[in-house]
This record gives sequence, C-alpha cells and structure tokens, in this order.
Amino acid sequence: MSNWQTYIKEFQHYLRLERGLSENTIENYSFDIEKLVLFLSENSISESPITISEETVQQFIYKIASEVNARSQSRIISGLKSFFNYLVFEDYRQETPMELIEVPKTARKLPDTLSVTEIDSLIQAIDLSTFEGERNRAILETLYSCGLRVSELVNLKISDLFFEEGFVKITGKGNKQRFVPIGKTTEKYITIYITQIRNHLNIKKGHEDTLFLNRRGQQLTRAMIFTIIKDLAVKISLNKVISPHTFRHSFATHLLENGADLRAIQLMLGHESITTTEVYMHLDRKFLSEVLQNYHPRK
Repeated sequence: MSNWQTYIKEFQHYLRLERGLSENTIENYSFDIEKLVLFLSENSISESPITISEETVQQFIYKIASEVNARSQSRIISGLKSFFNYLVFEDYRQETPMELIEVPKTARKLPDTLSVTEIDSLIQAIDLSTFEGERNRAILETLYSCGLRVSELVNLKISDLFFEEGFVKITGKGNKQRFVPIGKTTEKYITIYITQIRNHLNIKKGHEDTLFLNRRGQQLTRAMIFTIIKDLAVKISLNKVISPHTFRHSFATHLLENGADLRAIQLMLGHESITTTEVYMHLDRKFLSEVLQNYHPRK
C-alpha cells in the first residue's frame, strides 16, 4: 500500500501549493483516501491508484453507505473525486473510476438560529463584575454584530479596528481579507474592554496587537469561545445547542428578515459563492411570503 502513500503525498503537495487549501482541508481529503486504502487492505485487494477499477470503488462506496450518513458519504465521494481527477490531470490515469459514482442527495441542514431576545438574554447573563465579563460581552456583541467565524474572532487585531470609518478588517478563509461594518454599540463595548480591562493585563510577547486575550495575556483559543457560549446557554436554560457559529447564522438570518440584499450579506460573511449564502433563503419561508404579500403588485 506504500504505492498509495506516494500518490497521496503528491496530491497533498498539489492541494497545498496549486490550490492553496488549508492544512485542515488537506487533512480531510487525505483521511477520505485513507479510508479507501484501508478497505483495500482489509479485503486483500492489491490495486494501486493507477489500476483501481470503478467496480472496486463502487464496492467501497457500498460499504461506507452502510456505516455513515449521507452527508459523510457525500464528503468522502467528493474527496475521492478530487484525488482521481488530479491523477487524470497529471496523466497518471486515462480516466477516473469515479465517473458513474453518484453522490447521495442530502437535505441541506439549516443552521440553528437565535432570536434577538435570546441573544439579549445571553448577553445580559454575563457577570460584568469580573475581568472576563466585559471581555465576553464584547466578544458576543462582535460575533453577532459582524457575523464572524470563530477563527476570525480570535485572530482579530487592534490594528484591524477602523472605528472612525465604521469598519473592521477581517482575515477569513484562505487569508482573504474583507471589511465588515461595525455598529456603534459594539464599538462602545470593545472600547470599554480595551481601555478598562485589556490595558491592565500583562500582555505576552507576540500578543500585543491581539484584541481578545485570556487572563495570562495570550490569544484566546477557539475552544474557549465555545465554552463561554455553552456556559451562558446553561445559565439562562436555553434549550438549544449553540456555538459561536450560531451568532453568525443569526446575524445573516436577521439581516435577511429585515430586508437586506443577499449579495450584501454574502460580502459581509465572506462567502466565496452566493450559493453558500442562499441557505439562509430557506430559513424563513413565512417571511418571504410576507414580502410577496406586501410588495408584489398582483398580491
């Protein structure tokens, strides 16, 4: 099976340099191919990436179909398609064995959202008498006000704040930068945190420009943001499974419900494709129906 490892390494190199994908994404692709390699090993099938047939791949797909859900199955098939397309592209193979393999249809899972009242309740539950309190309020306000990914939040720099202009510079996936508008309320809470809390910390070298810090003066981890939110949800007995991403979904949903343009929401979220943003169109059919009733001449 070492033959496979050579091609997998080349594929990883291609994804890293040619496609510019993140290490996390590359790891996921590799993991999907390793599943196929394990299947071949367990069944004593000695086919290389160059010789493997469509029938063998189909057997593997049948096996995983009985083990994982449709969404995971789709991801594995997608990973394998990319790998074999790469082999064809590099002239290692004439054709891909994935040609007739169908991806199972999956219903797009709609993200959970919070109402404005629920968001207010979570923020009001923060104990502002502690060092972490002011910081956590600024964190939640920023997540909701700017629709950030958790990785974008923890990497936010003071030098990224352009309050005079009313924008924050965000470095998103693939190091792509975008400017996101920020509201006056959020600006106020961030300023309180910077001037009253952060300036009393013993800031560790290399974290001087990092906006949100732990009590040791270092950058917060993604896990810490999850914990802050989970603890607040328990505190107010919120019967929903929420994460930092829930604030991002709520940001997009509330904008759409209040009549914002989908293209504008796409730019603020930093989505590469409008189809990613379109998931929010399915969140509130009732709202869309009301738009038609209110604004269409043939209502």
